[in-house]
Amino acid sequence: MPGESPLQAGRAVSGGHQDSTGGRDATRIAGMRSRVRRLLLLAGTTLVSQFAAVAAHAAAPAPIFPIGTVDVIQLSVLAGVMGAALLLALITIRERARTSAENVQLRARIADVNAALQRTEALLNLRDQRAVVWSADNKKPDLVGALPAESGAPEDRSAFLAFGRWLMPRSAAALEHAVAALREKSVAFDLVIESQTGEPLEVQGRKSAAHVIVRFVSLSEAQRGHARLKLENRRLAAEHGAVFGLLEALRMPVWIRAADGALKWVNRAYAAAVEAASGDAAVSEGKEFLGSQARTTVAETHAARPVFEQTLSTVVGGDRHMFSVTDVAGPDGSAGLACDVSAVEQVRAEYQRTVRSHADTLDQLNTAVAIFDADQKLRFFNQAFQKLWDLDPAFLNSAPDHALVLDRLRTEGKLAEQPEWRRWKEGLLSAYRAVESQEHWWHLPDGKTLRVLANPQPKGGVTWVFENLTEKIDLESRYQTAVRVQGETLDNLAEGVAVFGPDGRLRLSNPAFATLWGLDAETAKPGVHVSAIRNAADRRTLESPWAGFVAAVTGFDEERRDLHGQAELTDGSVLRHATIHLPNGQVMMTFVDVTDSVNVERALKDKNEALLKADQLKNEFVQHVSYELRSPLTNIIGFTELMALPATGPLTGKQGEYLEHIGSSSSVLLTIVNDILDLATVDAGIMQLDISEVEVGRTIAAAAELVADRLEEHRIRLTVEATGAPRSFHGDETRVRQILYNLLSNAANYAPEASTVRLTCRGVAAGVEFAVHDDGPGMAPDVLETVFKRFEPRANGGRRRGAGLGLSIVKSFVELHGGTVRIDTGEGRGTTVICTFPDAPSGLREAAE
Repeated sequence: MPGESPLQAGRAVSGGHQDSTGGRDATRIAGMRSRVRRLLLLAGTTLVSQFAAVAAHAAAPAPIFPIGTVDVIQLSVLAGVMGAALLLALITIRERARTSAENVQLRARIADVNAALQRTEALLNLRDQRAVVWSADNKKPDLVGALPAESGAPEDRSAFLAFGRWLMPRSAAALEHAVAALREKSVAFDLVIESQTGEPLEVQGRKSAAHVIVRFVSLSEAQRGHARLKLENRRLAAEHGAVFGLLEALRMPVWIRAADGALKWVNRAYAAAVEAASGDAAVSEGKEFLGSQARTTVAETHAARPVFEQTLSTVVGGDRHMFSVTDVAGPDGSAGLACDVSAVEQVRAEYQRTVRSHADTLDQLNTAVAIFDADQKLRFFNQAFQKLWDLDPAFLNSAPDHALVLDRLRTEGKLAEQPEWRRWKEGLLSAYRAVESQEHWWHLPDGKTLRVLANPQPKGGVTWVFENLTEKIDLESRYQTAVRVQGETLDNLAEGVAVFGPDGRLRLSNPAFATLWGLDAETAKPGVHVSAIRNAADRRTLESPWAGFVAAVTGFDEERRDLHGQAELTDGSVLRHATIHLPNGQVMMTFVDVTDSVNVERALKDKNEALLKADQLKNEFVQHVSYELRSPLTNIIGFTELMALPATGPLTGKQGEYLEHIGSSSSVLLTIVNDILDLATVDAGIMQLDISEVEVGRTIAAAAELVADRLEEHRIRLTVEATGAPRSFHGDETRVRQILYNLLSNAANYAPEASTVRLTCRGVAAGVEFAVHDDGPGMAPDVLETVFKRFEPRANGGRRRGAGLGLSIVKSFVELHGGTVRIDTGEGRGTTVICTFPDAPSGLREAAE
């Protein structure tokens, strides 16, 4: 029956013998019946013949004794029946005797089979083995026997057949493959497996004509030890192969030497370094990676200690490289590897040169700078620091603790007394545990005012900057006083003064200006366009000079020349006027009714010249510093990327994090330097646009890729709508991409987390229009007025505070193309910056400051 056990199958075999015996008895009985039928047929034939003889005799003349026909027939039948019965009885007795003898023999054989079956069952039920049996016509296996509990094999049938649950992974996989091969291909096997409890088991797999049997045998102590050795040998062989595979794949030379120092094995990197065809060729030819002097140094070190670690130089590919060599000696030989650190050494040397250069630069500054390490020890100070605090150079060179420096300054009376000195000092030293920069204001006993900046370093420690703002504060105070005095002076001057901004709107004016031109309060208030003032003033003049005023204010007078002249009013008054273009793009006009104020004119002229000179010095300084910073920044970024490559060697998690910070900070600084250089080039009037055909789709994709990391960091999604955009337009592709990148970066800075930034491009009558919208807090009116000014960063809800150059560059480059920039913003509706480019710029012009 399906699913029966091997024991049941054995019993079925015994029953089968009995069935076969009964079958043979039935066969013999059937034979006997056949013979009886033949005898009866023979007897019937005899009776018929006798009946015929009697009939013939009856026809003959009657005998002497009268016997009837019926009597003859009855006698004949009786004689035949008696003969057949006698014959049948003899045959039956003979066959029964033979059948009884055969039954005795069969019962003896069945008894022997049952005894053998019981012995087999007793052996299988021992607690040291278990068999899994698959029948030929059934895939569901049967289990016989049991294993000891300490073997780790479960008793439950389903749990036992799930080999992966109680065997080690490698043993389970090997057993599964062996069983599959046994059942499908009749491949017998003998394995040693290991349970999860660490106990070894021997497994044998065999296949017969009717069954597939897998037997699990618990081993004796000696067999168990032997099996463990086999398992350990198999494990060691696998680990040996994995280790040598790893060594072979390494991109650094690896070698193994015998006890006599001869090469036994080298990897591919070693063979490539010594220009050998393969590792075996390098070993057979005895090609050495290190020079003889280096090998002697290694051997001398091994004589004192087993591990050699040192940086050595050798020639690879015709060039000398520096390698960090590690060689470990053992009783049967040694093994070593070499890591190329040439690039690291170059970076280290460049870093040391950069540090020395920065130190020399800082030493020339008038601002005091001191750098303390993570242990709050003084590691660097410039001359301005020593001069500011007048401390002994020997004391400073001894790397004193920061707390000790503060205590000494307090003792010498150079710091102001604090109500709670200990708490004040602890608050100051908390900068070493902070992440963001800190700012403090110190008012010293000698009257100085210091702005103290504490800038934490990535690797620990703090850079302290002590900016002496005493003179600056004094100058600012004087300046504010001068501004107030100037305002009062302007308000009380008899001369009229009006200042117009680059947008043509009135910025400020004094009462004399409205009085001289007869303007009402609404017309003379700030924000009124110059054209509205012209309409009101033209009615009071005979020959109006306001056409020239409007041209000067609105920028139609491209030469920006200062104008002087006179105008006669309808009431007979004569006003002397002067139009002065201010450096910030504004235009100032003065009107004198009686006499010219020489003092005011001289003061304004001196101030104008000073501002022009200061602006020129600023531009020259920015250009010089920017060019000087770009070269070391490029080197820092390059070597940072080189150090991040796997070829330079593995980095720890912290090293990788610091390297990423160095790279990102250097890239940000390089971007700021490039922006400053671009603006300086625009200001100098030497910016030239490379006009070509700009593909809209490609330019948008390039700008979006540049800002993708910042958007992903804050889970901001960028949507691009360019279905209504032309395929291309004429412009400078690099500058257009820079414009879009600045707009997207600005939007990413103000857009809320997980929001959407939309970039829209469409064709308009004036050309091509790009619009970038974010759902940020929007801009206040005061912020909107100064949003295009340089170096005026405003947080305004943004994530980071930049240099304040992004929108200035956008405006400059758009206007160089002959386009326009406008901003649509407000509370609750975000900010949209819209840039319009002409299809074909008619020429180049200066960008607005």
